[in-house]
Amino acid sequence: MAKPMTKTQLVAALAEKMDADKKTAGAALDALTDIITSEVAEGGAVTLPGVGKFYCRERPERMVRNPATGQQIQKEADKQVKVTVAKALKDSVNS
Repeated sequence: MAKPMTKTQLVAALAEKMDADKKTAGAALDALTDIITSEVAEGGAVTLPGVGKFYCRERPERMVRNPATGQQIQKEADKQVKVTVAKALKDSVNS
């Protein structure tokens, strides 16, 4: 398995694709991250065509088990960030 791309490598690749400098590409990446974070935190969803959909799902209160002791405890309701991968990306990986 290949090593994951770092942010520095992603910024460099983005700058090359945009024909821009790394500072501009880094600012674009940071802006995109901020937009996705704020929208999902407010309960919305963001779809990146060809990549996937980022959204927040609320989980109800539930019983969980402590694996060390086996004790059952009540866990409060919480939120979980989910990502659904786009079919186009799945198809390109599997072809």
